[in-house]
Amino acid sequence: MKNSSLVSSRRHLLRLAGASALTLIAFRSFATTREGDLRGPIDAVRYKTTSSAADRKSVSLQKMIDQAAAENVPVFLPPGTYKVSNLVLPENTRITGVPGASRIVYTGDGHLFSAENIKRVELSDIVIDGQNRWLGDYASALLQFTGVDEVLIDNCEIGGSRKHAVQLERCGGRIERSRISGAAQSGIYAVEANGLSITGNEVFDCGNGGILVHRWKKAVDNSVVNGNRIHRIKANAGGTGQNGNGINIFRADNVMVANNHISDCAFTAIRANSASNIQITGNQCQRSGETAIYVEFEFQGALVSDNMVDGAANGISIANFDQGGRLASVTGNVVRNLTLKGPYEHEVGFGIGIAAEADTLVSGNVIEGAPRWGMQLGWGPYLRNLVVTGNIIRKAPVGCAVSVAKGAGPAVITDNVETPDGAVLGFEWDKKVSGELATAGSSPYGQLTVERNRIS
Repeated sequence: MKNSSLVSSRRHLLRLAGASALTLIAFRSFATTREGDLRGPIDAVRYKTTSSAADRKSVSLQKMIDQAAAENVPVFLPPGTYKVSNLVLPENTRITGVPGASRIVYTGDGHLFSAENIKRVELSDIVIDGQNRWLGDYASALLQFTGVDEVLIDNCEIGGSRKHAVQLERCGGRIERSRISGAAQSGIYAVEANGLSITGNEVFDCGNGGILVHRWKKAVDNSVVNGNRIHRIKANAGGTGQNGNGINIFRADNVMVANNHISDCAFTAIRANSASNIQITGNQCQRSGETAIYVEFEFQGALVSDNMVDGAANGISIANFDQGGRLASVTGNVVRNLTLKGPYEHEVGFGIGIAAEADTLVSGNVIEGAPRWGMQLGWGPYLRNLVVTGNIIRKAPVGCAVSVAKGAGPAVITDNVETPDGAVLGFEWDKKVSGELATAGSSPYGQLTVERNRIS
């Protein structure tokens, strides 16, 4: 038994030694090539800035990547600037460098990185600079991966894309601890993902979106967007909410959006459109140009809890019962410092703390400084099964504006502490049609239960 164990240990050591040797060979080979052809910055005497010079560098790095991938070892980029383009990453590509010092610079004429229908790609500890150069019509992003089972992007800096910075289609894996900035479109665009994790990144100064998790058709997605810092997101392409969002979840079910810090977005900090079983919890949302947290259109199931909203046109909106939006819990949020001014003309108007329409619990929230309504409960006939209890509403002209229009369904409004100006008032669309319901002996509207609310 001892001899057998000894032989097994020796074989294990030999395998480890072989793997280490392959890695060393890849490093030495690359280092030699780097000195002769790839090392930068490129000076005008040794390396003329012609397309042929850039092409030679791209071919050299492509060969290095192909060889390392075939041997299942990483490519290491020592400090320097590597000016390349049109690289295709094969199965088992692993490219790593020295954080902040190993720079890959896109020279134009097509795309930078692409990979398609493989199992695994890894990029770590490198800087990727698109220089805002032209991308081919076929390329939607500086880094474009399609049908990759596991993409790992870790501790990278990615900037200067004329389109999206990173686009993943039908991919799983992780994007983490990276800084992504200066994309003309969005920082990260993931479509048809499969359990993708986007965690601990900083995404900023993008033209139309921060982190987008989309699907072509509504289906289970299972992505997690957690602990990211997103700021200064514009809406250069305009619209009424398609652009300008820090995090946008579209048709993707079973997604978690948690513990993100989002500020200064032209429209929404977190926007979930037709996304069922969405969890939006523990996020900081500051200075949003439109509604800070939006759950809208064809969703069933939304949990919006323990978020901080400070500065927005509207706070939290659970909307579009007319198109299937229903079934939500809105609890433990703080919403404050709203404004009447928004980026377009709105049928209701801005300055609303929390809005909800159907099959929704609104409980334990604190709203302060909602210049139109503290809460909008229903809209016209689009009201059903709301329970609004245990909330505090301060500094709002109307505490709860509840729809009593023809066709509006039941609502329970109890045990709230509300503004003295108008605690609970009935509305037909945007027209006030009732007196104070919070102090009435009984509600004149049979579908409403209004009890034990304190005006303070």
